[in-house]
Amino acid sequence: MSVLIKKVGIDLGTAYCLVFIPKKGIVIYEPSVVAIAQSDRKVLAVGLEAKEMIGRTPESIIARHPLKDGVIADYKTTETMLRYFINKSLKGFRLLRPEVMVSVPAGITSTERRAVIDATMAAGAKAAYIIKEPIAAAIGANIPIGSASGHMIIDIGGGTSEVAVIALGGIVASTSIRVGGNKFDAAISDYIRRKYNLAIGEQTAEQIKIQIGSALFLDGKEKMSMQVKGRDMVTGLPRTLKVTSDDVTEAIQDELDAIITAVKTVLQQTPPELSADIIDKGMVFSGGSSQLRHLAELVSQATDVPAYVADEPHLCVVKGTGVALENLESYKRSVLSMK
Repeated sequence: MSVLIKKVGIDLGTAYCLVFIPKKGIVIYEPSVVAIAQSDRKVLAVGLEAKEMIGRTPESIIARHPLKDGVIADYKTTETMLRYFINKSLKGFRLLRPEVMVSVPAGITSTERRAVIDATMAAGAKAAYIIKEPIAAAIGANIPIGSASGHMIIDIGGGTSEVAVIALGGIVASTSIRVGGNKFDAAISDYIRRKYNLAIGEQTAEQIKIQIGSALFLDGKEKMSMQVKGRDMVTGLPRTLKVTSDDVTEAIQDELDAIITAVKTVLQQTPPELSADIIDKGMVFSGGSSQLRHLAELVSQATDVPAYVADEPHLCVVKGTGVALENLESYKRSVLSMK
């Protein structure tokens, strides 16, 4: 009987929240956005419906991301969002409070970690577990994390980029920087405002990144462009503009440099034996923002270490969270348990 759904794995991302149920797979993949009425703080919409409201709401409604840079920025709203996603994923089979495992950035503080645990318990969990994103991403990318050889994972999400070397089920060297897809979007938006005097919304910037974004400047034939609509900063009137892939590459240079620096930092901290393993196997990219064209290639050129993007990179963390939850005994050392 399906009443016995007792475990739920959650990738609580800055941009998207994914929910995994053992034997069912990924049941929810929705934006981490909540729309709230200003007057009585009532929740009007969560997920996809709320994201469509961003940049379009009257003053009486706020559509916001309750997570910023991979951590909880608004506790009550995060709790509401978690409760909504847990209830939606269990669809009424709610006889038992589930055990919930949530992935978090490797670099979060103990206070931030406690906030995730408390919000998960308040949202209706019987027990809450925490797994670090690089570990979850590595499991989801089918990397044998328990082996003695070193593996390097670079997980680039909406709010953070996590770089870690994993061996024997634990993190040997790592860093977590608050640069990800959201910073790419903001940089694109700023660049278009500065260079073309055109104000564009958050969702338009994201579309530009997805459709024509590239980490490397492209040659003639490969170069892409698209039409963008926004508000002219001088006249205040609507205007259409042609933006190219080179505009995007130029706009996100600082963010790309920060990711390269983070990767180099972790490589410098890695013990020599494990460095040899990484050169043999290459670095693995996961996370939704690792799908930016030529990003793995750019980092590989900067470090002289081979790099490739995992299959379905945006699903690695949630899949790994689900696998770790199903096999709690095997992954005990990699998971922090908080009852």
